[in-house]
Amino acid sequence: MKEFSDDRLLKTCLLQIEEQLGWGSSDAWHNEVFSDLSEAIHVSTSILLSPTTLKRVWGKVSYGSSPSINTLNTLAQFAGYDNWLDFKNRRPPMRQKRIVEKRVVRGGILLAVATIVAMGGISQLSMVDIGSAIGPPANPDQIGFSSYPIAQGLPNSVLFDLDLKGIDSDSIYIQQYWDETKTIKLRRGQKQATGIYYYPGYFRAKLLVDGHIVKEHNLFIRSGGWLATVDYRPVPKYIPGDRLGDGPLRLPDETLLEIAGLEQPHYSGFHLVDDLRRVSADRFSLEVAVQNSYREKWAVCQTIKVLVLGTKGAVIVPFSIPGCVSDLGLMVNEVSLSGKEHDLSALGADFSSPRRIRLALQDRRLRIYLDGQFVFSVDYAEPLGELAGLRIRFLGAGEVHSLDLFDAEGAPVFEDGLNPLPGYSSSRGSGLETTD
Repeated sequence: MKEFSDDRLLKTCLLQIEEQLGWGSSDAWHNEVFSDLSEAIHVSTSILLSPTTLKRVWGKVSYGSSPSINTLNTLAQFAGYDNWLDFKNRRPPMRQKRIVEKRVVRGGILLAVATIVAMGGISQLSMVDIGSAIGPPANPDQIGFSSYPIAQGLPNSVLFDLDLKGIDSDSIYIQQYWDETKTIKLRRGQKQATGIYYYPGYFRAKLLVDGHIVKEHNLFIRSGGWLATVDYRPVPKYIPGDRLGDGPLRLPDETLLEIAGLEQPHYSGFHLVDDLRRVSADRFSLEVAVQNSYREKWAVCQTIKVLVLGTKGAVIVPFSIPGCVSDLGLMVNEVSLSGKEHDLSALGADFSSPRRIRLALQDRRLRIYLDGQFVFSVDYAEPLGELAGLRIRFLGAGEVHSLDLFDAEGAPVFEDGLNPLPGYSSSRGSGLETTD
Protein backbone atom coordinates (compact mmCIF):
# COMPACT_ATOMS: atom_id res chain seq x y z
CA MET A 1 0.00 0.00 0.00
CA LYS A 2 1.45 3.38 -0.96
CA GLU A 3 1.98 6.18 1.54
CA PHE A 4 -0.86 8.65 2.05
CA SER A 5 -1.27 11.73 4.22
CA ASP A 6 -2.61 9.85 7.24
CA ASP A 7 -0.20 6.93 6.97
CA ARG A 8 1.33 7.47 10.42
CA LEU A 9 -2.11 7.79 11.97
CA LEU A 10 -3.23 4.58 10.28
CA LYS A 11 -0.24 2.72 11.70
CA THR A 12 -1.17 4.01 15.16
CA CYS A 13 -4.75 2.80 14.69
CA LEU A 14 -3.59 -0.63 13.53
CA LEU A 15 -1.23 -0.97 16.47
CA GLN A 16 -4.04 -0.07 18.85
CA ILE A 17 -6.25 -2.74 17.28
CA GLU A 18 -3.46 -5.33 17.63
CA GLU A 19 -3.03 -4.51 21.31
CA GLN A 20 -6.77 -4.64 21.96
CA LEU A 21 -7.09 -8.01 20.22
CA GLY A 22 -4.18 -9.57 22.09
CA TRP A 23 -3.42 -11.84 19.13
CA GLY A 24 0.28 -11.09 19.12
CA SER A 25 2.23 -9.03 16.62
CA SER A 26 0.80 -8.74 13.11
CA ASP A 27 4.26 -9.70 11.84
CA ALA A 28 3.23 -13.30 12.54
CA TRP A 29 -0.36 -13.11 11.28
CA HIS A 30 -1.31 -15.52 8.50
CA ASN A 31 -4.33 -15.65 6.21
CA GLU A 32 -6.79 -17.11 8.69
CA VAL A 33 -5.99 -14.49 11.32
CA PHE A 34 -7.18 -11.89 8.82
CA SER A 35 -10.30 -13.98 8.17
CA ASP A 36 -10.98 -14.07 11.92
CA LEU A 37 -10.35 -10.32 12.11
CA SER A 38 -12.77 -9.73 9.23
CA GLU A 39 -15.48 -11.62 11.09
CA ALA A 40 -14.71 -9.83 14.36
CA ILE A 41 -14.99 -6.43 12.67
CA HIS A 42 -18.25 -7.50 11.01
CA VAL A 43 -19.73 -8.59 14.33
CA SER A 44 -18.58 -5.39 16.08
CA THR A 45 -19.44 -2.80 13.42
CA SER A 46 -21.93 -4.55 11.07
CA ILE A 47 -19.55 -3.58 8.24
CA LEU A 48 -17.65 -6.22 6.30
CA LEU A 49 -14.01 -5.60 5.43
CA SER A 50 -12.72 -8.55 3.45
CA PRO A 51 -9.57 -10.41 4.57
CA THR A 52 -7.92 -9.18 1.36
CA THR A 53 -8.65 -5.56 2.25
CA LEU A 54 -7.28 -6.07 5.75
CA LYS A 55 -4.10 -7.66 4.42
CA ARG A 56 -3.61 -4.66 2.14
CA VAL A 57 -4.10 -2.23 5.01
CA TRP A 58 -1.62 -4.16 7.18
CA GLY A 59 0.89 -4.17 4.32
CA LYS A 60 0.87 -7.93 3.74
CA VAL A 61 0.21 -7.51 0.01
CA SER A 62 1.19 -4.67 -2.30
CA TYR A 63 -1.55 -2.28 -3.38
CA GLY A 64 -1.38 0.91 -5.38
CA SER A 65 -4.22 2.86 -3.77
CA SER A 66 -4.84 4.45 -0.39
CA PRO A 67 -7.52 2.92 1.86
CA SER A 68 -11.01 4.30 1.33
CA ILE A 69 -12.68 6.49 3.92
CA ASN A 70 -15.15 3.66 4.53
CA THR A 71 -12.26 1.36 5.46
CA LEU A 72 -10.71 4.02 7.71
CA ASN A 73 -14.05 4.73 9.43
CA THR A 74 -14.63 1.02 10.04
CA LEU A 75 -11.17 0.45 11.50
CA ALA A 76 -11.60 3.47 13.76
CA GLN A 77 -15.00 2.21 14.93
CA PHE A 78 -13.52 -1.20 15.68
CA ALA A 79 -10.79 0.53 17.72
CA GLY A 80 -13.46 2.24 19.81
CA TYR A 81 -13.99 5.60 18.07
CA ASP A 82 -16.99 7.07 16.26
CA ASN A 83 -15.19 7.36 12.93
CA TRP A 84 -11.80 8.20 11.40
CA LEU A 85 -12.13 11.91 12.17
CA ASP A 86 -12.90 11.09 15.80
CA PHE A 87 -9.78 8.90 15.93
CA LYS A 88 -7.65 11.70 14.45
CA ASN A 89 -8.91 14.11 17.10
CA ARG A 90 -8.67 11.73 20.07
CA ARG A 91 -5.86 9.37 19.03
CA PRO A 92 -3.43 8.08 21.66
CA PRO A 93 0.22 9.15 21.47
CA MET A 94 2.43 7.42 18.90
CA ARG A 95 4.18 4.39 20.35
CA GLN A 96 6.96 2.24 19.08
CA LYS A 97 5.77 -1.15 17.96
CA ARG A 98 7.25 -3.71 20.29
CA ILE A 99 9.90 -5.95 18.84
CA VAL A 100 8.87 -9.58 18.69
CA GLU A 101 10.83 -12.64 17.80
CA LYS A 102 10.09 -13.82 14.29
CA ARG A 103 8.61 -17.26 14.08
CA VAL A 104 8.54 -19.91 11.40
CA VAL A 105 5.26 -20.18 9.49
CA ARG A 106 5.09 -23.81 8.57
CA GLY A 107 3.54 -25.28 5.45
CA GLY A 108 0.07 -26.73 5.44
CA ILE A 109 -1.39 -23.86 7.43
CA LEU A 110 -4.31 -23.44 5.01
CA LEU A 111 -5.39 -26.98 5.75
CA ALA A 112 -5.41 -26.21 9.44
CA VAL A 113 -7.15 -22.91 8.79
CA ALA A 114 -10.16 -24.64 7.27
CA THR A 115 -10.27 -27.00 10.21
CA ILE A 116 -10.33 -24.40 12.95
CA VAL A 117 -12.90 -22.20 11.25
CA ALA A 118 -15.14 -25.22 11.04
CA MET A 119 -14.45 -26.61 14.45
CA GLY A 120 -14.75 -23.49 16.55
CA GLY A 121 -12.19 -21.82 18.79
CA ILE A 122 -10.26 -22.12 22.00
CA SER A 123 -10.06 -19.21 24.40
CA GLN A 124 -8.07 -18.03 27.41
CA LEU A 125 -4.71 -19.29 26.16
CA SER A 126 -1.39 -17.49 26.34
CA MET A 127 -0.50 -15.88 23.01
CA VAL A 128 3.26 -15.96 22.44
CA ASP A 129 5.68 -16.50 19.60
CA ILE A 130 7.18 -19.95 19.48
CA GLY A 131 10.42 -19.12 17.68
CA SER A 132 12.48 -21.07 15.22
CA ALA A 133 13.69 -24.59 15.81
CA ILE A 134 17.35 -24.44 16.87
CA GLY A 135 18.30 -28.02 17.55
CA PRO A 136 17.10 -31.53 18.38
CA PRO A 137 14.87 -31.76 21.49
CA ALA A 138 15.10 -34.17 24.39
CA ASN A 139 14.32 -37.86 23.94
CA PRO A 140 10.53 -38.05 23.30
CA ASP A 141 10.33 -41.49 24.92
CA GLN A 142 11.18 -39.91 28.28
CA ILE A 143 8.52 -37.20 28.02
CA GLY A 144 4.92 -37.49 29.24
CA PHE A 145 2.10 -35.54 27.59
CA SER A 146 -1.57 -36.48 28.12
CA SER A 147 -4.87 -34.74 28.82
CA TYR A 148 -8.37 -35.26 30.14
CA PRO A 149 -11.44 -33.06 30.77
CA ILE A 150 -11.98 -31.50 34.17
CA ALA A 151 -15.75 -31.31 33.63
CA GLN A 152 -18.42 -32.71 31.31
CA GLY A 153 -20.24 -30.69 28.69
CA LEU A 154 -19.29 -27.25 27.39
CA PRO A 155 -17.35 -25.14 28.12
CA ASN A 156 -14.87 -27.93 28.67
CA SER A 157 -11.68 -27.36 30.65
CA VAL A 158 -8.84 -29.66 29.68
CA LEU A 159 -6.07 -30.61 32.10
CA PHE A 160 -2.71 -31.49 30.58
CA ASP A 161 -0.45 -33.79 32.60
CA LEU A 162 3.23 -33.30 31.86
CA ASP A 163 6.50 -35.08 32.52
CA LEU A 164 9.22 -32.83 31.11
CA LYS A 165 12.07 -35.05 32.23
CA GLY A 166 15.30 -34.32 30.40
CA ILE A 167 14.12 -31.04 28.87
CA ASP A 168 16.66 -28.28 29.49
CA SER A 169 15.11 -25.44 27.56
CA ASP A 170 13.30 -22.17 28.17
CA SER A 171 11.21 -22.65 25.02
CA ILE A 172 8.50 -25.17 26.00
CA TYR A 173 4.93 -24.75 24.83
CA ILE A 174 1.63 -26.56 24.41
CA GLN A 175 0.04 -25.74 21.06
CA GLN A 176 -3.55 -26.83 21.56
CA TYR A 177 -4.71 -26.45 17.98
CA TRP A 178 -3.77 -25.11 14.56
CA ASP A 179 -2.88 -21.52 15.46
CA GLU A 180 0.84 -21.41 16.16
CA THR A 181 0.54 -18.10 18.03
CA LYS A 182 -2.04 -19.34 20.53
CA THR A 183 -0.12 -21.49 22.96
CA ILE A 184 0.47 -22.18 26.64
CA LYS A 185 4.00 -21.39 27.78
CA LEU A 186 5.47 -23.92 30.20
CA ARG A 187 8.25 -23.75 32.76
CA ARG A 188 10.93 -26.38 33.04
CA GLY A 189 9.65 -29.07 35.37
CA GLN A 190 6.02 -27.93 35.18
CA LYS A 191 3.63 -30.81 35.87
CA GLN A 192 0.23 -29.53 34.70
CA ALA A 193 -1.45 -26.89 32.53
CA THR A 194 -5.05 -26.15 31.54
CA GLY A 195 -7.05 -24.67 28.66
CA ILE A 196 -10.73 -24.00 27.93
CA TYR A 197 -12.69 -25.18 24.89
CA TYR A 198 -15.95 -23.38 24.12
CA TYR A 199 -17.07 -25.48 21.13
CA PRO A 200 -17.09 -29.18 20.32
CA GLY A 201 -14.54 -30.26 17.75
CA TYR A 202 -11.54 -32.37 16.81
CA PHE A 203 -8.17 -30.92 17.74
CA ARG A 204 -4.51 -31.95 17.72
CA ALA A 205 -2.51 -30.91 20.81
CA LYS A 206 1.26 -30.63 20.45
CA LEU A 207 4.11 -30.33 22.93
CA LEU A 208 6.82 -28.12 21.43
CA VAL A 209 10.42 -27.84 22.62
CA ASP A 210 12.63 -25.30 20.85
CA GLY A 211 10.11 -25.28 18.01
CA HIS A 212 10.15 -29.09 17.59
CA ILE A 213 7.06 -31.25 18.07
CA VAL A 214 8.12 -33.88 20.60
CA LYS A 215 4.69 -35.26 21.53
CA GLU A 216 1.15 -34.88 20.19
CA HIS A 217 -2.27 -36.40 20.66
CA ASN A 218 -5.87 -35.89 19.54
CA LEU A 219 -8.50 -34.02 21.54
CA PHE A 220 -12.02 -34.99 20.53
CA ILE A 221 -14.65 -32.91 22.29
CA ARG A 222 -18.09 -34.34 21.54
CA SER A 223 -21.34 -32.43 21.47
CA GLY A 224 -23.34 -35.23 23.12
CA GLY A 225 -25.89 -35.42 20.31
CA TRP A 226 -27.24 -32.27 18.69
CA LEU A 227 -26.26 -29.04 20.43
CA ALA A 228 -27.22 -25.49 19.46
CA THR A 229 -25.33 -22.29 20.19
CA VAL A 230 -25.82 -18.57 19.83
CA ASP A 231 -22.28 -17.50 19.09
CA TYR A 232 -21.66 -14.73 21.59
CA ARG A 233 -18.00 -13.95 22.29
CA PRO A 234 -16.04 -15.18 24.08
CA VAL A 235 -18.62 -17.57 25.57
CA PRO A 236 -21.52 -18.80 23.40
CA LYS A 237 -25.00 -19.51 24.70
CA TYR A 238 -25.72 -23.26 24.72
CA ILE A 239 -29.10 -24.86 23.98
CA PRO A 240 -29.14 -28.64 24.58
CA GLY A 241 -30.70 -31.07 22.14
CA ASP A 242 -33.81 -31.72 24.25
CA ARG A 243 -34.83 -28.07 23.76
CA LEU A 244 -34.53 -28.10 19.96
CA GLY A 245 -37.95 -29.55 19.15
CA ASP A 246 -39.25 -33.00 18.22
CA GLY A 247 -39.38 -32.34 14.47
CA PRO A 248 -37.01 -29.98 12.70
CA LEU A 249 -34.05 -28.67 14.65
CA ARG A 250 -35.05 -25.15 15.68
CA LEU A 251 -34.17 -22.73 18.44
CA PRO A 252 -36.68 -22.13 21.26
CA ASP A 253 -39.03 -19.19 20.77
CA GLU A 254 -37.43 -17.21 23.59
CA THR A 255 -34.02 -17.59 21.93
CA LEU A 256 -35.42 -16.36 18.61
CA LEU A 257 -36.81 -13.29 20.38
CA GLU A 258 -33.42 -12.77 22.00
CA ILE A 259 -31.69 -12.87 18.60
CA ALA A 260 -34.27 -10.52 17.09
CA GLY A 261 -33.44 -7.99 19.80
CA LEU A 262 -29.70 -7.96 19.09
CA GLU A 263 -28.31 -4.83 17.48
CA GLN A 264 -25.14 -6.47 16.13
CA PRO A 265 -24.84 -9.47 13.77
CA HIS A 266 -24.60 -12.86 15.47
CA TYR A 267 -24.46 -16.40 14.20
CA SER A 268 -26.28 -19.36 15.68
CA GLY A 269 -25.59 -22.97 14.87
CA PHE A 270 -26.43 -26.63 15.29
CA HIS A 271 -23.53 -28.97 16.07
CA LEU A 272 -23.19 -32.74 15.92
CA VAL A 273 -19.63 -33.71 16.83
CA ASP A 274 -19.36 -37.38 17.70
CA ASP A 275 -17.57 -40.59 16.83
CA LEU A 276 -18.63 -41.01 13.19
CA ARG A 277 -15.19 -42.15 12.06
CA ARG A 278 -16.38 -45.29 10.31
CA VAL A 279 -17.28 -42.84 7.55
CA SER A 280 -14.53 -41.44 5.32
CA ALA A 281 -14.82 -37.66 5.10
CA ASP A 282 -13.45 -37.95 1.54
CA ARG A 283 -16.15 -40.40 0.35
CA PHE A 284 -19.67 -39.64 1.52
CA SER A 285 -22.76 -37.61 0.67
CA LEU A 286 -24.79 -35.28 2.85
CA GLU A 287 -28.31 -34.05 2.15
CA VAL A 288 -29.79 -31.38 4.39
CA ALA A 289 -32.95 -29.28 4.15
CA VAL A 290 -32.51 -25.87 5.77
CA GLN A 291 -34.42 -22.62 6.14
CA ASN A 292 -33.68 -19.20 7.60
CA SER A 293 -36.06 -18.20 10.39
CA TYR A 294 -34.72 -14.68 11.05
CA ARG A 295 -34.08 -12.39 8.09
CA GLU A 296 -34.44 -8.88 9.48
CA LYS A 297 -31.92 -6.05 9.98
CA TRP A 298 -28.37 -7.43 9.86
CA ALA A 299 -29.54 -10.94 8.84
CA VAL A 300 -31.06 -9.88 5.51
CA CYS A 301 -28.42 -11.85 3.55
CA GLN A 302 -29.78 -15.17 4.93
CA THR A 303 -26.24 -16.53 5.18
CA ILE A 304 -25.99 -20.28 5.84
CA LYS A 305 -22.81 -22.30 6.25
CA VAL A 306 -22.75 -26.10 6.03
CA LEU A 307 -19.58 -27.47 7.62
CA VAL A 308 -18.13 -30.97 7.53
CA LEU A 309 -15.50 -31.74 10.17
CA GLY A 310 -12.86 -34.34 9.39
CA THR A 311 -10.00 -35.63 11.50
CA LYS A 312 -7.52 -33.99 9.11
CA GLY A 313 -9.45 -31.09 7.62
CA ALA A 314 -12.82 -29.55 6.94
CA VAL A 315 -15.31 -28.37 4.33
CA ILE A 316 -17.18 -25.06 4.57
CA VAL A 317 -19.92 -24.45 2.00
CA PRO A 318 -21.74 -21.09 2.34
CA PHE A 319 -25.01 -19.89 0.84
CA SER A 320 -26.83 -16.54 0.85
CA ILE A 321 -29.38 -14.62 -1.15
CA PRO A 322 -27.98 -13.80 -4.63
CA GLY A 323 -27.24 -10.18 -3.76
CA CYS A 324 -24.81 -11.16 -0.99
CA VAL A 325 -22.68 -13.83 -2.69
CA SER A 326 -19.73 -11.43 -2.89
CA ASP A 327 -19.29 -11.89 0.86
CA LEU A 328 -19.19 -15.70 0.70
CA GLY A 329 -16.09 -17.83 1.16
CA LEU A 330 -15.89 -21.54 0.31
CA MET A 331 -13.15 -23.77 1.72
CA VAL A 332 -12.18 -27.40 1.20
CA ASN A 333 -8.99 -28.04 3.14
CA GLU A 334 -6.20 -26.22 1.32
CA VAL A 335 -8.56 -24.71 -1.27
CA SER A 336 -10.13 -21.35 -0.42
CA LEU A 337 -12.44 -19.45 -2.81
CA SER A 338 -13.53 -15.91 -1.98
CA GLY A 339 -16.66 -14.41 -3.49
CA LYS A 340 -14.62 -11.24 -3.99
CA GLU A 341 -12.35 -13.03 -6.47
CA HIS A 342 -14.42 -15.97 -7.77
CA ASP A 343 -17.91 -16.39 -9.20
CA LEU A 344 -19.91 -18.00 -6.38
CA SER A 345 -23.27 -16.87 -7.74
CA ALA A 346 -24.36 -20.52 -7.97
CA LEU A 347 -24.48 -20.50 -4.16
CA GLY A 348 -27.05 -17.70 -4.09
CA ALA A 349 -30.65 -18.61 -3.23
CA ASP A 350 -33.61 -17.45 -1.16
CA PHE A 351 -33.80 -19.54 2.03
CA SER A 352 -37.01 -18.05 3.42
CA SER A 353 -38.55 -21.46 2.69
CA PRO A 354 -36.83 -24.86 3.03
CA ARG A 355 -34.18 -25.62 0.39
CA ARG A 356 -32.38 -28.92 -0.02
CA ILE A 357 -28.58 -28.90 -0.17
CA ARG A 358 -26.54 -31.93 -1.17
CA LEU A 359 -22.77 -32.26 -0.79
CA ALA A 360 -21.09 -35.24 -2.48
CA LEU A 361 -17.40 -35.97 -1.96
CA GLN A 362 -15.50 -38.55 -4.00
CA ASP A 363 -12.09 -38.73 -5.69
CA ARG A 364 -10.99 -35.50 -3.96
CA ARG A 365 -13.79 -33.52 -5.56
CA LEU A 366 -16.65 -31.74 -3.82
CA ARG A 367 -19.89 -31.49 -5.80
CA ILE A 368 -22.66 -29.19 -4.59
CA TYR A 369 -26.34 -29.57 -5.47
CA LEU A 370 -29.27 -27.28 -4.65
CA ASP A 371 -32.81 -28.65 -4.85
CA GLY A 372 -31.55 -31.58 -6.91
CA GLN A 373 -29.66 -29.46 -9.44
CA PHE A 374 -25.86 -29.53 -9.72
CA VAL A 375 -24.52 -26.00 -9.13
CA PHE A 376 -20.80 -26.09 -8.28
CA SER A 377 -17.72 -28.29 -7.87
CA VAL A 378 -14.19 -27.86 -6.59
CA ASP A 379 -11.18 -30.19 -6.49
CA TYR A 380 -8.81 -30.50 -3.55
CA ALA A 381 -5.64 -32.48 -2.78
CA GLU A 382 -5.21 -32.87 0.99
CA PRO A 383 -7.28 -35.65 2.63
CA LEU A 384 -10.06 -34.81 5.07
CA GLY A 385 -9.51 -37.97 7.08
CA GLU A 386 -12.44 -39.60 8.84
CA LEU A 387 -15.73 -37.91 9.63
CA ALA A 388 -15.75 -36.22 13.03
CA GLY A 389 -18.88 -34.09 12.90
CA LEU A 390 -21.23 -31.66 11.21
CA ARG A 391 -22.04 -28.04 11.88
CA ILE A 392 -24.75 -25.85 10.33
CA ARG A 393 -24.52 -22.12 11.02
CA PHE A 394 -27.01 -19.34 10.32
CA LEU A 395 -26.52 -15.60 10.36
CA GLY A 396 -29.35 -14.88 12.77
CA ALA A 397 -31.30 -18.12 13.10
CA GLY A 398 -32.56 -21.03 11.04
CA GLU A 399 -34.04 -24.51 11.03
CA VAL A 400 -32.79 -27.92 9.91
CA HIS A 401 -35.80 -29.83 8.57
CA SER A 402 -33.97 -33.03 7.67
CA LEU A 403 -30.47 -34.40 7.40
CA ASP A 404 -29.38 -37.57 5.63
CA LEU A 405 -25.80 -38.83 5.58
CA PHE A 406 -24.57 -41.75 3.46
CA ASP A 407 -21.20 -43.49 3.54
CA ALA A 408 -19.12 -44.52 0.51
CA GLU A 409 -21.31 -47.59 -0.09
CA GLY A 410 -24.52 -45.57 0.08
CA ALA A 411 -25.49 -46.91 3.51
CA PRO A 412 -27.37 -44.41 5.71
CA VAL A 413 -25.64 -43.13 8.84
CA PHE A 414 -28.79 -41.55 10.32
CA GLU A 415 -31.86 -43.53 11.26
CA ASP A 416 -34.59 -40.88 11.02
CA GLY A 417 -32.99 -38.01 9.19
CA LEU A 418 -31.38 -36.44 12.23
CA ASN A 419 -30.13 -39.08 14.68
CA PRO A 420 -27.10 -41.36 14.12
CA LEU A 421 -27.73 -45.06 13.73
CA PRO A 422 -26.50 -47.33 16.55
CA GLY A 423 -22.94 -48.45 15.98
CA TYR A 424 -21.74 -45.21 14.43
CA SER A 425 -21.33 -43.50 17.79
CA SER A 426 -19.27 -44.98 20.61
CA SER A 427 -20.60 -42.52 23.17
CA ARG A 428 -23.85 -40.61 23.49
CA GLY A 429 -22.56 -38.34 26.25
CA SER A 430 -20.64 -35.14 25.94
CA GLY A 431 -16.99 -35.58 26.70
CA LEU A 432 -13.45 -35.66 25.45
CA GLU A 433 -11.39 -38.44 23.92
CA THR A 434 -7.62 -38.39 23.70
CA THR A 435 -5.60 -40.59 21.37
CA ASP A 436 -2.01 -40.59 20.24
